[in-house]
Amino acid sequence: MASVTFDKASRLYPGGDRPAVDQLELEVADGEFLVLVGPSGCGKSTSLRMLAGLEEVTSGRIMIGDRDVTDMQPKDRDIAMVFQNYALYPHMSVADNMGFALKIAGTPKAEIRERVEEAAKILDLTEYLERKPKALSGGQRQRVAMGRAIVRQPQVFLMDEPLSNLDAKLRVQTRTQIASLQRRLGVTTVYVTHDQTEALTMGDRIAVLKDGLLQQVGSPRDMYDTPANVFVAGFIGSPAMNIGAFHLEGDVAVHGDARIPVTRAVLDSLTGSSVTIGFRPESLNVVPAETPGAIPVRVDLVEELGSDAFVYGEVTGSAGADGKVGSGDDSNQVVVRVDPRVTPKIGDVLHVQIKPGEQHSFDSVTGLRIDA
Repeated sequence: MASVTFDKASRLYPGGDRPAVDQLELEVADGEFLVLVGPSGCGKSTSLRMLAGLEEVTSGRIMIGDRDVTDMQPKDRDIAMVFQNYALYPHMSVADNMGFALKIAGTPKAEIRERVEEAAKILDLTEYLERKPKALSGGQRQRVAMGRAIVRQPQVFLMDEPLSNLDAKLRVQTRTQIASLQRRLGVTTVYVTHDQTEALTMGDRIAVLKDGLLQQVGSPRDMYDTPANVFVAGFIGSPAMNIGAFHLEGDVAVHGDARIPVTRAVLDSLTGSSVTIGFRPESLNVVPAETPGAIPVRVDLVEELGSDAFVYGEVTGSAGADGKVGSGDDSNQVVVRVDPRVTPKIGDVLHVQIKPGEQHSFDSVTGLRIDA
């Protein structure tokens, strides 16, 4: 196995005015499962393809272990890639699909069969080895694509949104299988997805990209509890964090009828006259209306999910306020997780207060996190 290092690696496409990947500095430890996540066009797939040798590195370099592979051909990098589409040969059996790369490399037939049967056992595909891909379900086909990578025994697995073609239930099941399989095999893995739930549940660490720039890298818990900036805060978590701009009146942040106390440490760190405050749906307690720091939310919708319930609504008095406070991009709808057995009615005003230690503050000018 081997580590992976992006050393100020950039990719500028011909005719482009800014790099698709800009000065990426990232280290993936030997045996680690790292997830690259971000919105469409953020550079995550380009980063993976640079590592695979399918995209040219404009500047910087890429290392696999102690080898500089920046200018090396893909076949010489000792990597195996699993794509979004399964890319199986329809006329070949499952066994032949899984062992094809070894056959091309001139591996003896007995060794190919041994490796294929071993991988099939790991992936629960033994009874399907003689079937053709058309006789398999989507999840089984994806496991065959995984098996094709496993039999090669590479130093690094690269996975480019391998679950996007599966239905929701199968995605949950297959992502669990992939994560447990990677830990069993101990192969360094770089996994690309736009789904932050996949990132949180699968990765040892997550790297968040936006517009070709690395925003933050850390454990799933780091990303959730201490997002480095407003973008990461809004991207990681489902439902998304409630975020909005508040103007200051002394040491109180104000938006509509909401009055939220702000610490002196935050006030002293601001570069402008306003502050961006974030709080997750589960970071709110329902409180009496007269509670200091309570945020009044007029209920527009109640979403009951059995074990959870989410209330969607606007902060009262915010109609004429500058900016918005809400969950998701440019949203003016706050989300509150409540007890599913005690839900408010549409039109009610629900008063909530941010739990101690769970208020996130960001500079409204730079977007960077301020630690209170």
